Amino acid sequence: MRTALMIAAAILSTAAWAEREHERDRGRDMPATTNAKWKAECSSCHMAYPPALLPERSWRKLMGGLDRHFGENAGLDAATAAEITSFLAANAADRNGGRRGAKMMTGIGSPDVPLRITETPYFRRKHREVNPAVFKRAAIASPANCAACHAGAESGSFSEHDVRIPR
Repeated sequence: MRTALMIAAAILSTAAWAEREHERDRGRDMPATTNAKWKAECSSCHMAYPPALLPERSWRKLMGGLDRHFGENAGLDAATAAEITSFLAANAADRNGGRRGAKMMTGIGSPDVPLRITETPYFRRKHREVNPAVFKRAAIASPANCAACHAGAESGSFSEHDVRIPR
């Protein structure tokens, strides 16, 4: 009887700890950062990806090539581009990305300049169990469509507890 009570207490304690961890992480995977121009300009074509998903050097290179942004001309006036670049750089994974930013940086060497979040070692590791065919589903369309499966993606939450993969 005593052993059963001890096992039950351990299970309840572990479950309570896991729930606290989940609540602590919910919506706080990355530092809350926002910039009106970043939100408006970037989300006019796709999700405004949180700055903590790439290192500063990647954001600077992406912003420096907006006239050929993945096959599109996403050019901005100089003042808007400078403001968005400063915002992304200041909040990049290697600058102010918090815990998630530090994780995003794992496996990215100092000379590496990833331009696609989906090509970072961290993204690949976290999505290795996802069959490539899943990303081709109409409701998802691409691995870059974070919000299709991560309801809190636009606010910077990528908690595994909140993943819902569309059929």
